[in-house]
Amino acid sequence: MTIQVALKLARDQFLLDINLHLPGKGVTALFGRSGSGKTTILRSIAGLETLDSATVIVNGETWQRQDACLPTHQRPIGYVFQEPNLFPHLDVKDNLLFSYNRVDKEKRYVSFEATVKSLGLTDISRCYPHQLSGGQKQRVAIARALLTSPSLLLMDEPMASLDLSSKAEILPYIESLQSTLKIPIIYVSHAIEEVSRLADHIVLLDNGKVLAHGATQDMLTRTNLSLARDDNAAAVVHCTVKKHTDDYMTVLDLSNDQQLHVPLQQVETHSIIKARVHAKDVSIALEAPQQSSINNCLLAQLMEVSDDTHPANVLLRLDVSGQPILSRISRRSLSRLKLQPGQMLYALVKAVSFDY
Repeated sequence: MTIQVALKLARDQFLLDINLHLPGKGVTALFGRSGSGKTTILRSIAGLETLDSATVIVNGETWQRQDACLPTHQRPIGYVFQEPNLFPHLDVKDNLLFSYNRVDKEKRYVSFEATVKSLGLTDISRCYPHQLSGGQKQRVAIARALLTSPSLLLMDEPMASLDLSSKAEILPYIESLQSTLKIPIIYVSHAIEEVSRLADHIVLLDNGKVLAHGATQDMLTRTNLSLARDDNAAAVVHCTVKKHTDDYMTVLDLSNDQQLHVPLQQVETHSIIKARVHAKDVSIALEAPQQSSINNCLLAQLMEVSDDTHPANVLLRLDVSGQPILSRISRRSLSRLKLQPGQMLYALVKAVSFDY
């Protein structure tokens, strides 16, 4: 199952030229600075752009090629824009029914009641858009897109116009889409925190070109990419929740009997979660410290040493229980510890450096 997207578009001083084979499941994030072509790609997949050349094939179904172009209204997509664009004269329920009733009954696979419940809209179903917060409006917009029973969900920076509290409110709902739906999602964002949390696959764009694409864990820790060289560079580690302790900590299992101890999280035991480990919060030791305030001491193998953006620092790529993380240390420390690729060492990570 794959999504094939090959697009060419010349417009003024901008040239879009991409050829991608994306996973046909999970969340793929299109990431890059403003003007890199993210939204243009999304609009092209939806059939909203006039292109010089285009091929769009979604899990075996051809939507566009040189001799054929499926109109936008015939493409089985759900589209969530930056702005909710709800009908102001309709309440929440009627906004949702407008989309739901446009789909033939035999083609519906998304339940109206289940969607309303899963996005937390039951109590506001009779409210009008002007009575809703920004986060509530965007949840309605997501539900409206899902109720078209799409084969592909397109999300164009759905949290760009939200404040921090509204983003925190809506993120768990977007995360839950991965487990409740079995359709691919293409998510546009320029916020690496969102991408790290939500995406399984990242496409890094610049000026209409694909710089690189791959699995999120790999992309975030590739030292030849800007993602790893950012001041707030962080790796994503997949963990299983083992237990919660009496001193308000959560213990997360990696493989090889290694564990992370993080501030108490409101998640069920045995759940699989992602933890973000910031490069600036990972120190290096050649021996496991016997007395230290740092809770996490992980056995790691040094895989790569790279120059950092500042000449005083270097960037280390480490393997911890089969998962890559980054460490930013001084060049002086590199020399003093005589670190070399292939060496076994200890990564010391502050418990407070994890966020979800």
